Amino acid sequence: MVKITVLYPNIKGRRFDIDYYLNVHMPMSIEKLGATMKGVTVEIGIGGAHEGTPPPYVALCHFLFETVDAFMKAFMPHAELLMGDMVNYTDIGSVIQISEVRIHQIR
Repeated sequence: MVKITVLYPNIKGRRFDIDYYLNVHMPMSIEKLGATMKGVTVEIGIGGAHEGTPPPYVALCHFLFETVDAFMKAFMPHAELLMGDMVNYTDIGSVIQISEVRIHQIR
């Protein structure tokens, strides 16, 4: 299984519309990526490692797919739409990481 992680660094003075992201962009992304997607989580940063410090990321999104190829086949037909929608919720450049999931446990 692979995880595609999209991270939005918390940059002072930059814009991130959490309401739009959660209520418009993510439902659209989930619908477009379809049944090939095995799971998705969205995290909104609330703090850093030390009490009272800001989170290093304002938001993180994690998509689970069986393979990188499965992700690419689901994403590429909608890439222009999904990437183009970013201007509606942020002016932050995202950081993307593709990882191989070695341990996945939910309790």
